[in-house]
Amino acid sequence: MMSSRLSRRGLLAAAGLGLAAPRPAAAQQTAPWPQRAPIRLLVPFGTGGATDIVARVFAEAMSRHLGQTIVVENRPGAGATIGTTAAARAPADGYTLVVSTISGLAIGQTLYRDRIAWDADRDFAHIGMILQTPWILCVRPDSPMRSLADWLAAARRADGLAYGTTGVGSVAHLLGVQLAQASGATMEHVPYRSLTQSGADLMGGTLPGIVESLTATSGFIRAGSMRPLASSGSRRSPLFPEIPTFAELGFPGVVADGWAGLAAPAGTPRPVLEAVAAALRAAQGEPTVRQRLADLSSTPGEAYLDEAQAFVRQQVAQWAPVVRASGAVPE
Repeated sequence: MMSSRLSRRGLLAAAGLGLAAPRPAAAQQTAPWPQRAPIRLLVPFGTGGATDIVARVFAEAMSRHLGQTIVVENRPGAGATIGTTAAARAPADGYTLVVSTISGLAIGQTLYRDRIAWDADRDFAHIGMILQTPWILCVRPDSPMRSLADWLAAARRADGLAYGTTGVGSVAHLLGVQLAQASGATMEHVPYRSLTQSGADLMGGTLPGIVESLTATSGFIRAGSMRPLASSGSRRSPLFPEIPTFAELGFPGVVADGWAGLAAPAGTPRPVLEAVAAALRAAQGEPTVRQRLADLSSTPGEAYLDEAQAFVRQQVAQWAPVVRASGAVPE
């Protein structure tokens, strides 16, 4: 992880002035980047949620490393496609960035294919992964189901077991579809508008289980008000090492590391992308930032620039057939 003491001079040197083969918007720059104007960071979700909180933490830290203010602008709605579309249409001059997510970008490209005109690979330059966090299958603490094996056995006995998520076509919904297909057990998806609603039904005994992000459920797990059965992570979370993964429990295809990344419009000059990536890595190295991520039960991302671009491309390819097979139709 790059030192958080990277100097502003070093970052600006990485940005440079050699804007080779830029889109027209980038060619019109008359001042060295990033001095012309504040940098916008579009967040395709509402204020107060985990993605918004993380965006503001990184905007503040990266502003220090770049020597320029990063202003967070929330553009929620339509499954994160409103803010994402705004970013795709923005000038490729380094003054517009966007928070990308597995749901809004990798899944959204297929789920909302009839409503969007952008492509996650073609229309975005992916700068780096901000964080990653898994999804967790949880039951209430007094449930007789104490393991994933218990859950699947109950689903087979009852000819179906309901699980709640926060929406049709969400990662949580699709993980349930994958688990049902891989195990042969019947699982009924019940969409809710919020964890508050699904959690109330879980605690009230009318909903057997929920699938939600570790970020959303960690407080309940720590308090003992939810029992985790399995994690979708590619490996156990270092923050909750006691939670086994679906893969190690016999379902290697049920894997999803939730992520949030940082992207810019395609055509943004490479030196600018490199400077932003350096600032992102520097921010991730700050103890206070790492603690904020840990508070949200997330760990820093580990892919940058070309590796991040390839990762997003792989994610779209991985989730497209799952979305189609699920029959999910956006509301």
